[in-house]
Amino acid sequence: MSKDREVSVPLPTIRRLPMYFALLQKAAQENQASMSSSQLAADLALEPIQVRKDLAAIGVTGQPRLGFPVAELIQAIEKFLGWDNVTDAFILGAGHLGTALAGYQGFEKHGLNVVALFDNDPRKVGQTIHGKEVLPIDKLGNLANRLHVHIAILAVPAEVAASVAQLAIDAGIQAIWNFTPTKLVVPENVILERVDLAASLAVLSSKLAARLRPIEPTALAQEAQA
Repeated sequence: MSKDREVSVPLPTIRRLPMYFALLQKAAQENQASMSSSQLAADLALEPIQVRKDLAAIGVTGQPRLGFPVAELIQAIEKFLGWDNVTDAFILGAGHLGTALAGYQGFEKHGLNVVALFDNDPRKVGQTIHGKEVLPIDKLGNLANRLHVHIAILAVPAEVAASVAQLAIDAGIQAIWNFTPTKLVVPENVILERVDLAASLAVLSSKLAARLRPIEPTALAQEAQA
């Protein structure tokens, strides 16, 4: 994906593309040749016009009464997101989170291939986790260069996240997927995406708390008068 293309497509649109992709794959498995924007919108609780705008942003337009060709749209999303070519990645950190990520089979479906894990704990180095070898962190630079790996998945403790990220940058890593709570500062030429689990949990828990919160007497009186 070119830099110009990244700028031209809004991030909310990019974040919705995997949801479209999952629905389209299911439709393809059921031998459905086309889907309308209304179908996609209904399944994702969106407005049909939003669906049409999202798909037009990646160069796909539907046909009146026919909708979007499922196979063509799958290919378009795969190409736009870079999922049509498998991309190799390293996981930095072989703790509980790194181990879980190494075993996640969904990565391969989306074109990401975890090659190896790295850790500085001698008790973990040399182990095989979900078929991936755990290597010493000081080998990162050599292997990233030799294997042309450009993506690092950061799953280390927060207190060492910045220093390990710098090791990755020094090794030539061009994109860091940060699963730690640490806010990183990286050079402009390094792509950084942070998975903020705490923020996501805060949204979830606050919504649940609001639903479970007892209704105040004044609110009950207002409801009775309505």
